[in-house]
Amino acid sequence: MTRPLRLDGSGRTDRAMASLTGVVALYRRLSGVSGRRRPPVVAVDRDLPLVVDDLRAEADGVAVLRLVHERGEPLPRWRPGAHIDLSPRPGLVRQYSLCGDPDDRSAYRVGVRLLGEGSTAVHALKKGARVTARGPRNAFPFVTSPAYLFIAGGIGITPILPMVRQAAASGADWRLVYTGRDAASMPFLEELSEFGDRVWIRPDTEYGIPASGAELLEGAPEGAPIYCCGPVPMIVGVRTDAALRASGPVFFERFSTPPIVGGKPFRVGLARSGVTVDVPADRSALDVLRETVPGIAYSCRQGFCGTCELPTVTGDRVRVCVEREPVTLDL
Repeated sequence: MTRPLRLDGSGRTDRAMASLTGVVALYRRLSGVSGRRRPPVVAVDRDLPLVVDDLRAEADGVAVLRLVHERGEPLPRWRPGAHIDLSPRPGLVRQYSLCGDPDDRSAYRVGVRLLGEGSTAVHALKKGARVTARGPRNAFPFVTSPAYLFIAGGIGITPILPMVRQAAASGADWRLVYTGRDAASMPFLEELSEFGDRVWIRPDTEYGIPASGAELLEGAPEGAPIYCCGPVPMIVGVRTDAALRASGPVFFERFSTPPIVGGKPFRVGLARSGVTVDVPADRSALDVLRETVPGIAYSCRQGFCGTCELPTVTGDRVRVCVEREPVTLDL
């Protein structure tokens, strides 16, 4: 190694720099040894291999599945409001709320209404079928409070049901308003019957379609948080009318695609095929792209699950269910 010289032209060794050079050389030797001993990086498999332990009809068009680990292992913990990404077959992923007991780690329970490609595949499963899941994840967290109002529409009861049970167990003052097309289409009515008059079962065939969110907010404990899950018009009505009264915060989850408000048209290019598609102001890039590339995977359609994330020619990735800027995809 060449000795470092002082900068005054004397030709003598710069002792400070010589010491630093020695330290650097020692560090390089030690890091080389450490690197050779470091174990290789192992990819983390976050997939849950599950088996359909039971599948039954819970209401018209609604199937309830009990899912267990294929090796009998305890499943990851979850809290009310959580969901899993369920893949009933390779390349198809959909999200379903967990509606069982959070303390029961031997199984997950999901309720699935027959509506679209994903639910059709789930309904076609048989006992013993193997499926894959990821999660649980929670985009609808349940907060601690002395009182609650729960509002569920149809299959929107699935994330609400564990919340109701936890509220009841905690001794909170709570009410549930449960709406649906008719009683035959509303799952878990028998389970909810144990709570008596704290639950208002409100099928449209008996009461008509709710005129406004205010009707569903009647009898809400003052200042209590409101948990709402169901069709978009119901959620919009509840949020609008809750803002006009002394209501608590509104927490909500929708199972359908959120409406596009104030959208502008844009273009998406497909680099490999040379195709350019026009996305109108009222549609998502995902919807338009699937007409050209039908195999694009998707799940939540709300931008948080990442299933529809696609690569761009610049090396970035975009979630085409919500992205609304011109982009060229590496497709």
